[in-house]
Amino acid sequence: MFKRWIGAMLCGLCMSVQAQGLTLEDFARHEQFIEVKISPTGQYLAATRRDADGQIELVVIDRQKMQLVSQRHFSGKDSIGGFDWANNERLMLNIAREGGALEKPVATGELFAMDANGKRSLFLTGVSSKDKSTTVSTVIDWLPKEEDNVVIAEYNWRNRDPLVFFHKLNIRTGRKSSLGSAPIRAVAGVIAALTDAEGYPRLVAGLDSKDNNKLIIMHRAERSGDWQTVASYQRKAGSFSPLAFSQDGAAVYGVSDATTNTMALAKLDIATGAETLLMVSEDADIFPIFSFKNGRAAELIGASFEYDQLGSHFMTEVQDKAASSTIQGLLAAFPNKAVKLTSATADNKLMILEVASANDPRAFYLFDAEKKQIGFLLEAAPWFANQAISQTQSITYKARDGQEIVALLTLPHDREAKNLPLVLMPHGGPHGVRDSMSAMEDDAKVLAAHGYAVLQPNFRGSGGFGKAFLTAGYKKWGTLMIDDMTDGVRHIIAQGIADERRVAVYGGSYGGYASLMSAIREPELYRCAINFVGMSDLSLMYKEGDTTEHNLGIDTLETYIGRSDEVLKGQSAIHNLDKLKAPVLIIHGAEDQRVPLVQAEVLRKAFDERGHPYEWLVKEKEGHGFYKPENNVERWQRMLAFLEKHMAI
Repeated sequence: MFKRWIGAMLCGLCMSVQAQGLTLEDFARHEQFIEVKISPTGQYLAATRRDADGQIELVVIDRQKMQLVSQRHFSGKDSIGGFDWANNERLMLNIAREGGALEKPVATGELFAMDANGKRSLFLTGVSSKDKSTTVSTVIDWLPKEEDNVVIAEYNWRNRDPLVFFHKLNIRTGRKSSLGSAPIRAVAGVIAALTDAEGYPRLVAGLDSKDNNKLIIMHRAERSGDWQTVASYQRKAGSFSPLAFSQDGAAVYGVSDATTNTMALAKLDIATGAETLLMVSEDADIFPIFSFKNGRAAELIGASFEYDQLGSHFMTEVQDKAASSTIQGLLAAFPNKAVKLTSATADNKLMILEVASANDPRAFYLFDAEKKQIGFLLEAAPWFANQAISQTQSITYKARDGQEIVALLTLPHDREAKNLPLVLMPHGGPHGVRDSMSAMEDDAKVLAAHGYAVLQPNFRGSGGFGKAFLTAGYKKWGTLMIDDMTDGVRHIIAQGIADERRVAVYGGSYGGYASLMSAIREPELYRCAINFVGMSDLSLMYKEGDTTEHNLGIDTLETYIGRSDEVLKGQSAIHNLDKLKAPVLIIHGAEDQRVPLVQAEVLRKAFDERGHPYEWLVKEKEGHGFYKPENNVERWQRMLAFLEKHMAI
């Protein structure tokens, strides 16, 4: 009863929801609730939610008094990117900010603190803090024994010096005390560091200060001692990512593909740099599962993985067997769903669970360990409740060379899976990214709701299946990777699910590029193609866009697509339009920095010169993907009309 009341109270702050039937507006709406977390004593629940204007605010509820304690949002371009309980009475927020003309806020690396009642608030770090610092800050130790302090790692994005700085930060005053620095560069803005039992940074991982192609792990035996390299790895050949120290501090646990094809759980000996494998899957990368202690992730107890289905495996030799048993029970309570523990009380008596799948929007639950009860709290997108949603399933098929490919297939919920019009929908990225059964994909659901079968293949080059599968796609964006997709389409046709006369292709980013190249390589197969923020000329990626602003980005491009003029031209749509028969819908954001608008403009110019049929939609304030709900509604309206026009027989 109490759990239902808490959920009802939070949902009472929601916008009104639609009673029957899902519309494009429903699919386009941002989730109402983003995060839900419980305080260390269990007195408070805090949640981030969107108000009627789409602004993100933090809501705090007193569970004992059953009343709203505070609501907090920011004015202007500032927003809330995430939050955590620093102690039972104080919260820390990560700030996001709208930049330039873009609609979508991006994380700034600034930290903000406030009491549960909304008072005594201040910026702790960043340009809005007292010291006006241009630093990106990450909490690396919440110091459960020190109520008013945390340990942070920082780097200055304006300073090219390869240094990461460590500070003890007072969360009430913003006062910092130095804990030293490490001669290392952050990787893609992420600072990986571990502290000892007293909160002193002892291990750090990142890019070598003198070689961006080398990843290194450094350790210091003394709190103010010199940093020594424990292990180093060529960035493209695999590495070890540290997660937690062993009980005796002589080793560190982490995930590694330094000696394996897939990402494995491993232990790294600090003295020798030798790795010991703890858990590995031949087919899929695995990710750590931790127990909770004092409200924080504690012991490494197992791993989760996904090949064609979601799964987990737990270690037998763990210290906290009770916690391991509890977490295994929670995962079993939600079969075929991704379960994440977002927070817990210090005594582990109450836990907040986030649960989702490709067929279920995110939902939050409260687990009472003493009563062994799981109580529903709320749904992230309550307007999906009790609505008919097209179902997604995981399938496998063989590519033409025998390689097994895992794919997602979404089918209309209201018609027989026979001779359906089919939309191939390759994912973006493309490397390190995969389509997963762990989260709902709005594009697939929208298309299926309008009668289309949707195929999302994890073609070679996708992430999650090991290094060999990943690197097989390097420099083959427009060849092998496209063939893997085509083979999936032909498999669905052979199964009788899809009508070979009604096949289209749509994707975003790399998926947009792939939609063009698929229609070029298979001109008789695709009736039409939709290119959303995709590139049409691979060589332009070296001249336009934010990828080449740093040496690391240039090196990444050289790895992914190479420098060969023959390859770049041969695998670029703009140089192969003589093979294209399908009409094309081009959709782009005018402020796209990753794939600038020029990629769409050169394609439009070439179509105009050739008289090739195309349609055009550009939104002025959008970037690499659309953020505003009304823009996504318009995008879907144009897509559906385009598909209906060209898929009719």
